[in-house]
Order: sequence, then structure tokens, then C-alpha cells
Amino acid sequence: MPIEDILDLHTFKPKDIPDLLVDYFESCINEGIYSVRIVHGKGRGILKKRVQGLLKKNLMVKSFQDAPPEAGGWGATLVELKSK
Repeated sequence: MPIEDILDLHTFKPKDIPDLLVDYFESCINEGIYSVRIVHGKGRGILKKRVQGLLKKNLMVKSFQDAPPEAGGWGATLVELKSK
């Protein structure tokens, strides 16, 4: 999987997401990528709540917020990662 500033979760199983986020964020930091847009989709908001709950507990995460409308709106979350 290429390490980019966008991670689309649509192709992943919900049970894989906690480990995926940790591994992906570690790879991003190693590549010098500190802003990541996570695309979780709109739906009923279940995946969004789960993802944001994981982000609150992740020590690599400096901050996060809903993406602006042109970047997915509430179907995506912008994450700022801490530098090394």
C-alpha cells in the first residue's frame, strides 16, 4: 500500500482499522507526512465515530477535525500527526 496523505478506509474490514491506523501513521511519520485525510464515508456515522475514538487515544495524533466540504466534509477526517 502506498503511503500518502490520504487513507481511504472503504476497502478495509472494520476489525482491521485500529492496527491499520497505527501502522499507517507510523509509516507517514517515517516518510515526513504529518497531515493525513482519512476517508471513512458518511453513511450513518458509525465508522467515523469509531475512527475518531481511536484518534483520541493515539499518541501520534496531535489533532483532528472534520474535513472541509471540498475535501469530503463529514465523510472524512483531517489528522495532524506529531513529528518525531
